[in-house]
Amino acid sequence: MKTASKLSLLLMCVCYLSCVQLAYAAPEKPIVVRLVIHDTIQPVTANYLQRGLREADRVHAALVLISLGTPGGLLESTRVMVQAIETSPIPVAIYISPAGSRAGSAGFFLLESADVAAMAPGTNAGAAHPVIEGRQMDPILKEKLENDAAAFLRSCVGRRGRNVEAAEGAVRESRSYSDTEAMSLKLIDVVAPDEASLVTFLDGREVHRLNGSRSILRLGSVSFITVLPSLRERLLSKLANPDLAVLLIVLGGLLVYLEFNVPGTIVPGSVGTLLILLGFFGLNLLPIRHTAILLLAAAVIMIILEAKFASHGILGLAGICSLVLGLATLVDGPIPEQKVHLGIALGAGIGFGVISFGLAWIALRARRSKILLGPSALLGHIAIAQTPLSPTGQVEIRGEIWQARLRRQAELPVGTAVRVEGVEELVLIVEPLHDTV
Repeated sequence: MKTASKLSLLLMCVCYLSCVQLAYAAPEKPIVVRLVIHDTIQPVTANYLQRGLREADRVHAALVLISLGTPGGLLESTRVMVQAIETSPIPVAIYISPAGSRAGSAGFFLLESADVAAMAPGTNAGAAHPVIEGRQMDPILKEKLENDAAAFLRSCVGRRGRNVEAAEGAVRESRSYSDTEAMSLKLIDVVAPDEASLVTFLDGREVHRLNGSRSILRLGSVSFITVLPSLRERLLSKLANPDLAVLLIVLGGLLVYLEFNVPGTIVPGSVGTLLILLGFFGLNLLPIRHTAILLLAAAVIMIILEAKFASHGILGLAGICSLVLGLATLVDGPIPEQKVHLGIALGAGIGFGVISFGLAWIALRARRSKILLGPSALLGHIAIAQTPLSPTGQVEIRGEIWQARLRRQAELPVGTAVRVEGVEELVLIVEPLHDTV
């Protein structure tokens, strides 16, 4: 009986150890780290991409899949992102999706830098001609920028085995390609209707890394991990919107000006200062034209001068025009999405100019107006003698009875009109009205 019990216990131990061994021996599912970039390309976007690639390396992912849709963005941020993709230890696939999305300008550089370039049906990519701050360039500078951008693109397109000539056409001639055109020209590796189809297509495929090595993608039944933008990145991305940054600065300026006109309220000044700092923080992420800053400074000076000097509105009008022009040209990004829209500049500039000029005019008028409280407010007003003034007595002025004394020794009957010429220890110094006319 004891032998049977020992045998049963031994069998149970063997079964348990076998199960543990099988559990440890079972292969883990391959991990695909998914990033979503549907925004302009700027420093915040670059930080998000770098963080996602680090997370993929940490979890030993088999692939990084980036869903991309962008009109373009800043060249410096693009270079940072391309470098991060090319040096990533994990293969990177960029997928232009969903249908209707595009990889314009900077997005085309990102697409071609990836180990796997893919597009969904109904998408397009290209139009990667370089632009510096939206300005017209002289022919020599234009040629330098084109050559630099073309060389930048060639450095990754050729090593990926893609069509260098067609890729350069997107830079030098601003060509844009549909998904079918990009596939036929060998600018991309696959057209896939969705991410699941793309992963299935890539399973077992060989990818060419930029360093010349080759890697076989073992995907199979994958497990997706989506890395979303952090709260900080979402906030900074909103602040990098030039329209929002300008509105924050204008609104903050009005609140601070209100604090100066109504001191002690605290709330407008503190909130206004916070809004201005947030606006300038957002502008710090964008290219700024310094001549626009001079226009804004000149606008503020002219609006203040209009309140102090009678120019019949000429200074105020010039200040508002300078303000609108300065706001419209303040942020000068390479694409329309990274510029201040004209409607925002007009609304914010005219609104700020009119309101600030109105507040300044009211404040100046209040400072120049006579004191309306206390004895000093009675100077120059007409009073009526309520008792004979010989030379002291009582007078009625503005519905109040005051002690009064004639400036000169004389005597005036009741009902005589007198003018207040001074105040001495709450006694009005008066003179007969007919003597002061």
